[in-house]
Amino acid sequence: MSPEDLIRRVDERASLDLLADMVRHRSHTQTPGERRIVEFMAERMRELGLETELQTVEGERANAIGTWRGTGGGKSLMFNGHVDTNPVTEGWTVDPVGGVIDDRFIYGIGVSNMKAGDAAYFCAVKTLIDAGMRLKGDVILTYVVGELQGGVGTLAAIRHGLRADYFINAEPTDLQALTMHAAAFTFIIELTGITRHLSKREEAVDAITAACALIPRLNAMTFSGAPSEAHLAINRCHVGVVHGALGHDLAEWRPPQVADFVRIRGSARYAPGQSEAQVLADMRAVLDDLERRFPGLKATLTPEHLVGRPMMPTFEVARDSPIVQAVNRAYWMVRGTDQPTGAILPPGFYGTDAAHLKHEAGMEGVVCGPGGRYNTMPDERVDIPDYLDMIRIYLLAILEICGVAEG
Repeated sequence: MSPEDLIRRVDERASLDLLADMVRHRSHTQTPGERRIVEFMAERMRELGLETELQTVEGERANAIGTWRGTGGGKSLMFNGHVDTNPVTEGWTVDPVGGVIDDRFIYGIGVSNMKAGDAAYFCAVKTLIDAGMRLKGDVILTYVVGELQGGVGTLAAIRHGLRADYFINAEPTDLQALTMHAAAFTFIIELTGITRHLSKREEAVDAITAACALIPRLNAMTFSGAPSEAHLAINRCHVGVVHGALGHDLAEWRPPQVADFVRIRGSARYAPGQSEAQVLADMRAVLDDLERRFPGLKATLTPEHLVGRPMMPTFEVARDSPIVQAVNRAYWMVRGTDQPTGAILPPGFYGTDAAHLKHEAGMEGVVCGPGGRYNTMPDERVDIPDYLDMIRIYLLAILEICGVAEG
């Protein structure tokens, strides 16, 4: 059966129904819903005849791993995606766990990040199996938990010994081939000033005023040592939490006094070839300048490495890698145009489990998935044509990497 015939066999209705069922599983990270959706995906893989296991991560948390064994002589390909989602925010106009589908989109919390990618690689394998195809290499489907805690699920899978020759991480890139993304770490800045009553505020060192001067500078930062303009383009610093009041306990009951303490939390992104140490040095230089502008102010900077939780390192793969080229060719066959490839923005600012697969497991892969433009927002959704085309692209990439068995 030709590749063109195979991609025409994708069952669009069944593919949408599977994704809607996944959305209806409320699987907020670190809740019992994670376990339920993992068990759901494990059962779907058993129904396909895949070798399936529930792999312990921590406590009751588990990954679902399914393997479609090849006949031998081909390369193996792993698909990687997380099933844990963010909580529902304000502003939704559709049921976030309703699996709502209209003529353009499928909606739901986590549908973009990243259940559409998870469903797409399942449906690609199902299409091949239903067509009676046999492959030389193995295909491994992973449904992991805890990506939102720094990738604990994928790290657990790696430490259980899971490996393949190549991987595709299905994080939402709007079907573009992401070959480089930033490292991610969080930080805490504490500003300590000098309080006075508002009647004598000229004698005070106002920590809130200092913070207001600092935050735009932090948000505009890029960092030293970027190997190229493409690397520099995925540098970013962002302040997400600010709290200012009196003392380290941040007492709020005395607004007539000048605030003498501010705690800031943020996140920084830096590229391959740069380091956290250099980023911290660049940020420290900004804080030193702030202390000069506000005599008497003391500023501290601490990277926030959460206890027992990893941070996401950088990711990079050569654009001429066989897996990148396979995905590029599949995209061309499906869409008839060149696939955007490289350190694409905004996905280049992501942290993904692809970084762990590269650094911890020594695997070569690419990040490419449906969704992205409506990610992390009310009425999160995915374009239906993108989701269905992603299934077809994954299917063709499987055929090229794993090889079709004879007979």
